[in-house]
Amino acid sequence: MVGIVLASKSPRRRELLDGLGLRFDVEEPGVEEPAITGDPGAAVAELARAKGRAVAARRPGILVIAADTAVVVDGVPLAKPADPAENALFLRRLSGRDHTVYTGLAVIRDGVESVGCQEARVSFRDLTRGEIEWYARSGEGLDKAGGYAIQGRGMALVRAIEGDYACVIGLPVARLVEVLREFGVELA
Repeated sequence: MVGIVLASKSPRRRELLDGLGLRFDVEEPGVEEPAITGDPGAAVAELARAKGRAVAARRPGILVIAADTAVVVDGVPLAKPADPAENALFLRRLSGRDHTVYTGLAVIRDGVESVGCQEARVSFRDLTRGEIEWYARSGEGLDKAGGYAIQGRGMALVRAIEGDYACVIGLPVARLVEVLREFGVELA
């Protein structure tokens, strides 16, 4: 079996990759994550590439998977909220509206790279003040772009999703499986 490393500190990405039944190591890339400017799709793809390259440089011969996610509403990226108050501010901004989640994906081995971006459109319900406070107090959204976790309590905030659900969590699994196949890694 090909050695695989997930270049991420995200427990959600680990869970998604683990769900495929692949054996892999995890290594934090140690790459600075600048604020998103310009085209968010290109920005997350390039940051995924930088994370992947950082780990690949330390692990020659190993297949490296890296990702980065941005949540954008009205052209404005929402980073990870600093505290519950900022989380509540993000939720008020998302309430009753659509936004786009961009997840950059990089798969790298020995200088060969596949880098791209997947998008999903998420629609939030109209949230009450109490729902916003409930969620912000939970702390669940504090370490997540956009300030919510669709796979956790945050599922109560979402009315609809168009696109890859796993992309919203932070790793576009369907696209990843296709790219892994290009690198000679099959699930079966």
